[in-house]
Amino acid sequence: MLDFDHIVTETEAKTRIDKLLVDLCPTLSRSRIKQLIDYGYVLVNDEETKSAYRVKTDDSLSAEWPPVEDLEVNPEPMDLDILYEDSDLLVVNKARGLVVHPGAGNPNHTLVNGLLAHCIDLSGINGVLRPGIVHRIDKDTSGCLVVAKNDIAHHALSEQLQSKTLKRTYLALVHGVIQHNSGIIDAPIGRDKYDRQKMTVTAVNSRSALTNFTVLERFKDTTLVECRLDTGRTHQIRVHFNYIGYPIVGDPKYAKSTIDTQGQCLHAYKIEFIHPRTEETLRFIAEIPEYLSKILDQLRQGHSVYAEKN
Repeated sequence: MLDFDHIVTETEAKTRIDKLLVDLCPTLSRSRIKQLIDYGYVLVNDEETKSAYRVKTDDSLSAEWPPVEDLEVNPEPMDLDILYEDSDLLVVNKARGLVVHPGAGNPNHTLVNGLLAHCIDLSGINGVLRPGIVHRIDKDTSGCLVVAKNDIAHHALSEQLQSKTLKRTYLALVHGVIQHNSGIIDAPIGRDKYDRQKMTVTAVNSRSALTNFTVLERFKDTTLVECRLDTGRTHQIRVHFNYIGYPIVGDPKYAKSTIDTQGQCLHAYKIEFIHPRTEETLRFIAEIPEYLSKILDQLRQGHSVYAEKN
């Protein structure tokens, strides 16, 4: 796997990204580069892009090139927790530890592989690696995910995502006791220049990010919060709460504690959107997963999360 990072210079500005990458990566053909861009392997400022995009000065380009082989996804039967399904869409309660779609380092055993075994009518807007995927959640985050079965539904749901009428609510258990009953974290997020696998709050090559939260319960040394996203940046909740000093319990990337909670305590609890065909407002709730429910029960009994590993 070849990692690629590049900051666009003034002389490179206004060049089509596929042409620029041909110059920067002479071992790859333009058709191969276009394919990789279309499949989401190339990011501009940590967002997916299109081959015709003309780069701007100081744009941050990054990629993880997959092996030179056919990019395809095979159906894999798996036990999916489907909360709702009709001819236009389905809502899945994604299990913790399950990657949403194939990509660098995860060619198989993803949610998309399972979806293809469950149904063949998924939208093709996002290409063969991500059929039906309107939005994503992290591998170690569980909970609600809506999937489009056709392009009309996909367009409509994507527009709702942009206009914020598709609403996502998360539950997070964080280190520390938050004294405020509610708050708004308004801080731009971009790639960490010291660790390209992490995101951080930064003013450099970043995008605006807004997280609303409400405290649900306070424990001895942790807090359970409800989070509502106004934007959908990579690792947004994890980065924002780490930024204000309350990292997610069990987060292997952003929390310094080594507590063994069998995964990060972050759950996409609820999703609400307008059905693309019926225009009915739909709401779905994914029940708290067993591992997190057990931790909360222990905390309600007065135990400390730091004793979970004992």
